[in-house]
Amino acid sequence: MDVNQSDSTAQPEQAAHKVATEKLSILVVSGRSGSGKPSVLNILEDLGYYSIDNLPLSLLPVTAHKLVNESDIRRIALGVDIRTPRADLSNFAETYASLKAIYGASVVKVVYVTAQENTLIARFNATRRVHPLMSQDVDSDNARHIAFNLPAAIKKEIELLEPIASHADIRIDTSTLNIHQLKDRLREHIGVDNQIVINLLSFGFKYGSPIDADFIFDVRILPNPHWNPELRGSTGLDAEVAAFFADYPEVAEMTDDLEKFLTRWLPDFLHNNRHTVTVAIGCTGGKHRSVFITNTLQRRLTDTMPKGVKILAKHREKNRW
Repeated sequence: MDVNQSDSTAQPEQAAHKVATEKLSILVVSGRSGSGKPSVLNILEDLGYYSIDNLPLSLLPVTAHKLVNESDIRRIALGVDIRTPRADLSNFAETYASLKAIYGASVVKVVYVTAQENTLIARFNATRRVHPLMSQDVDSDNARHIAFNLPAAIKKEIELLEPIASHADIRIDTSTLNIHQLKDRLREHIGVDNQIVINLLSFGFKYGSPIDADFIFDVRILPNPHWNPELRGSTGLDAEVAAFFADYPEVAEMTDDLEKFLTRWLPDFLHNNRHTVTVAIGCTGGKHRSVFITNTLQRRLTDTMPKGVKILAKHREKNRW
């Protein structure tokens, strides 16, 4: 991302008016080292947020401006932690007030992630990570370097992050949470429903099976338009191929059976912390049968799947047609 310091003072007064008619969410994500801030940012990214970690606090206003006004991004998560310059931390109240004045108090929220001290110590010991304050820190009052042990670093960090923690709109203690519980807690706080993308992928077995598919269905037992010279140049997207398949009830039966299976089981992935599922449908060349059934299922499932399930149709062999 290209950001220029001079832009930080050039934010248009119309910013609040531009976003007022569209749902906008700007989350400043911070917290104690070892409490799970990177996990929170990753989860928010899965939930549709544009996430940036380890951003200098002074760059929050200009970054938000560029993402909202120049890129029209509506969900933003900006990670700030102890690594930001100390002068920025002491000015957090002013930065936060500025963002709220521009975008609205209901839009800008601070998410603060924490954990109990004994939990943090156990996590650092288990991962053999070094706390950011354990190498060297600067005592600005006395202009000297201080080396902290782990418990002292954890306590010092609480003090340094207090300007952010005191403004927290959402505070999450991860001491007893696993990653799935953390995701559920975040969704409850920010009001974002879980979403999952279903990729329906047609392919040709002669070019190899897709190794990243969650389900693979073989439709090569169905009548093949390839053997009709008039249809050989057509694809499963064409009306004449659809008319060909209409004469064979087994094509409709296969499509109905696949729809029934997918309608029954795909919604369950919404509650299983999955974000994408790939359903591959293969015929010999990936041009007629698999393409027709993939597109038919995409239309049907789009109408029947619950909110939060997005259905996409892709054709792997399209460049071979």
